[in-house]
Amino acid sequence: MSELVARTGRHQQRYEAGYRLIAGCIPLRFRNMEENGGETAGKVVEVLMINSTSGPGLLFPKGGWENDESVEDAAIREAIEEAGVRGDLVHFLGYYFFKSKTLQDEYSPEGLCRAAMFALLVKEELECWPEQRLRRRSWLTIPEAIQCCRHPWMRQALEEGFSKWHDSGMASTMNNED
Repeated sequence: MSELVARTGRHQQRYEAGYRLIAGCIPLRFRNMEENGGETAGKVVEVLMINSTSGPGLLFPKGGWENDESVEDAAIREAIEEAGVRGDLVHFLGYYFFKSKTLQDEYSPEGLCRAAMFALLVKEELECWPEQRLRRRSWLTIPEAIQCCRHPWMRQALEEGFSKWHDSGMASTMNNED
């Protein structure tokens, strides 16, 4: 089996109207809740966050969308590279805009970014992944994730995109797979 390697560099990076195009996801799973007697009382959704390599707080996997891939493929690739998870994209959460302090370049001199975010139902947690020496994974409930989220735009994706989709009942059709 070949070793997974993270893509680096910006030579294939996509830009549009002064924005660097980003793809990311909110990885999710369903965990059984137990009552005091030890019996299953239902399921709770948990989301996977990773540590930031540049400061405190937690993030969702995301990164540059490159010319040789679809936005969906880019989101799946980032989940593998940064969080070491594989799964299925189950819902497009929306576009989120932010300004990067570290990603200014000739194509986006102001560091403007547009992130396409998806919900990703995790099917597998990898033992080895490209950024495992840099990243720690944390499974959190939605309220915990809101509190730990480093970036306001990611918190918005979680609260306005993911939570509204989850609360609408659309995610509940997936939790019967276990």
